[in-house]
Parts: sequence; C-alpha cells; structure tokens
Amino acid sequence: MEFPPNLLPDEASPEWLNKGDNAWQLMAATVVGLQSIPGLVILYGSLVKKTWAINSAFMAFYAFAAVLLCWVAWGFRMSFGEKMLFFLGKPGVALDQEFLLGKAFLGLFPTATMVFFQGVFAAITLILIAGALLGRMNILAWMLFVPLWVTFSYTVTAFSIWCPEGWLAKLGVIDFSGGYVIHLSAGVAGYTAAYWVGPRCEKERERFPSNNMIVGLAGAGLLWMGWSGFNGGGPFVVSTVASLAVLNTHVCAAASIMVWVLLDTLYFGKPTVFGAIQGMITGLVCITPAAGVVQGWAAILMGLISGSVPWYTMMILHNKVPFLKQIDDPMAVFHTHAVAGALGGILTGLFAVPKLCRLFYMVPDWEKYIGLAYGLQNGATGAGLRQMGIQIGAIVFVIIFNFVTTSLICLLVGVLVPLRLHTDALQTGDKAMHGEEAFALNNADNAKFENLNHNRIYDTQDFSFFRDPKPLTQLQMV
Repeated sequence: MEFPPNLLPDEASPEWLNKGDNAWQLMAATVVGLQSIPGLVILYGSLVKKTWAINSAFMAFYAFAAVLLCWVAWGFRMSFGEKMLFFLGKPGVALDQEFLLGKAFLGLFPTATMVFFQGVFAAITLILIAGALLGRMNILAWMLFVPLWVTFSYTVTAFSIWCPEGWLAKLGVIDFSGGYVIHLSAGVAGYTAAYWVGPRCEKERERFPSNNMIVGLAGAGLLWMGWSGFNGGGPFVVSTVASLAVLNTHVCAAASIMVWVLLDTLYFGKPTVFGAIQGMITGLVCITPAAGVVQGWAAILMGLISGSVPWYTMMILHNKVPFLKQIDDPMAVFHTHAVAGALGGILTGLFAVPKLCRLFYMVPDWEKYIGLAYGLQNGATGAGLRQMGIQIGAIVFVIIFNFVTTSLICLLVGVLVPLRLHTDALQTGDKAMHGEEAFALNNADNAKFENLNHNRIYDTQDFSFFRDPKPLTQLQMV
C-alpha cells in the first residue's frame, strides 16, 4: 500500500516531519501571538484612563517586536540550546537555514516552528510585566528594559525549567505550559519593577477609569480563546493530552470567573466587568502549569481556588499589608499572575495524575512525576512529597531570581535614563510621550471644519455630522 502523493517524503517534507503536528504547532503559536497582538494591546489600551491609552498599547506592541528580534539573535539558544552553565544555555543565533530546517529538540516539526512558538511565549511575558508599569514609566526606560530582561532573566528561567538540560527539569518540576516560566516570573518581575519605577500620581491612583470597557472585553476574549494555543501547544504534538489541556483550560477559567463574580456580588453588592476579567485571568494562569496532567474535576476545583484566593489577596489583603498597598500595580499583575501562578504550581504538585504525566513526558523515569494526592492514594507518599517539594522549591527559585535580576536591570536602566516620567509628562500622558492621542476626534483642537468647497488633500467632498449641516460642497476638514 502506497502513501498518497501529498504524504510522500521529499526534501521539503523529510520523513521525520509530521505535517499535522507542524500545522497545529504553527497555529498554536499564532493564536498565542494574537493574545499579545492585538489581545493585550487592546486590553491595556482600553482599561486605562484615556490619556494613557496610546502609551499602554504601545508598550505591549513594542515589547512583542523587540523580544522576537532578541529571541532569534540569541535568546532561543540561551533558553533551549547547549548548556553553558547548569542554569543557562550558550548564546547563539537562530537564523541560518541548516539550524532552522532541522528537527526540533522536541516534536516532529522543524526548529523554525519551535523558535516561533517559544518566541511568542517570551514576548507575552514582557507584555504581562508592562501591566504593572502602566501610567508612569519612561518609554525610553521601557525600551531598554525589554531586551535586558528577556536576556538576563527569562532565558535563565526557561532553560532551568523547560530545557531538557535544565537543573529543575532534571529534578522533575511540572510546568506544563508556563505557570512558572511566564506567569510567576512576570508577576514577580512586574511588581519588583513597579517598586523601582514608583507609583502613578496620587489622583490617578485614586481614580483611573477605563476608557472603553466593551473594547476591553474584546481584548480579554482574545486572551481567553488564545489560551487554547497557549496550553494546547504545550505537548508539541496533536494528541489526547493536547485535547485534555484545552478543555481543562477553559473549564478552569469559567469556574474562576463564576467564583470571582459571586464574591464581588456578595462583598460589594454588584458584579463588575473588571472583576470578571480578573477572574478569567487567574483561572487561566492557575491551570497553565497543570493543564494536561490533571483530571477535569481537578481543573474545576483549581478554578474555584483561583477565583477565591487571588480575589482575597487583591481585595482584602492588599489593603491591609502596608508593603502591598505601597506599590502601584494598575493591572494587578502581582495577584493575577504571581499569586495565581504560584497557586497553580502548588496545586499541580497535589493533583498531577501519574498516567497523564507519562503520556505528556514520555520519558523512562515518568514515575517521578506524581501528585501528592495520588502518592497518598497509591502508597507512594514519599514520591508525592518529593514532587510537592520540587514544585515549591521552583517557586522559591523563580521568585528570588526574578526579584534580584529585575532589581539589577532597573538600577542599570535608571543610570542611563530616568525610570519614571517627570511630573509634567505624568499630567499629560500620551500627548507628552508620543505626540498622539487615542481619541483625537473627540478633541476640537484636532479637527476644524471650514466652509470650503473641496478637501485639499484628496479633492473630495466631506460629510457633516453637525446638527445644522452645511451643504456638502461647502465643508472642508483641515
């Protein structure tokens, strides 16, 4: 029996290439990219005060581009290449065809696919950090911070946890798709950087209304649906584990939203859209390290916990702890990513199913991956306690490492340019930093109508929306 012509191997489709896996991985990478561009660009630009919409969206837009260039120039090989130190790979470019067209270190697809997939993961991490710095960081400082942080912080965490040669990977830490590498790292780094940059001006900390909550929901929706690629791409293969990961992801997010909305209603007397978005994010973050290695009931339970614990830390504990109250975190990145990410790592250590871990990791020593609950049930208490210890140890490492590296990077950047905008720019926002405004048509200074016959630029007639319109031939916009 012969294969159909489209399945026969050739120079462009070698025998080791699985076209289905490659297609899914490219699609997963693309939807993860859409979480950032336009997902978080829209979300940030909509949830901030209108005078900061351009700057907030631009911080995300710039970070995505800057990270991808750093990634192919040196970041990918520092994260997934040959070991230089026990926690870091050797820098090297990922641009030549011999390297990119070869088989990836995992999966049946080319390295080019892996580079792109991991690149959008690195990019969204920096964009999440930006959420803690909106409304006051000098844009020049941000432009320097991004390449420095992805080089000296992200690559170390990624190599340690995700690279087969990484020390935490060898110990057996379970981080299915980035609960540690992305979310815990971003939450800690964002909060640390927020300390060094300082808070927004007092009046904006007291009142910082979103400029368009409906559009913000569109950004949140892109973030939510994009998580299918975020966690579904984690196994690097079209498999039953990928399907389970996608379903668990959305079930957990839905449960988390319900709990958050309920708590808002009981405590404040009414539900809020902003609260629902926060509950969505905490659920998605919490399930990420566990997505394909826990059962569906555990995913729902994780959603109930991720919708309540971060809610308590954000709404109650934050106002009682002076240190937490002092640091300005506009998008609550610490609670939605650091707290929820750490929570997900611990719950993974509790609920990870040995069989699912075997299906995911496909390594001879898969027995070392076992949740504490199953260790107690199967008489392998020692193995379960060991797994929980590794999960907690990885949390401690990520927190300490990101606190130190982020602080050093902020201090270095602060020597070169001011981290924080000066007072006048803080009062003006977008217009001072970019010379642009998000809602220019609402500003009478930016649009003047005169009684002239034709448009000077396009030589066309204009339409009028005034209550007492002039004849179309007499209107001109300059």
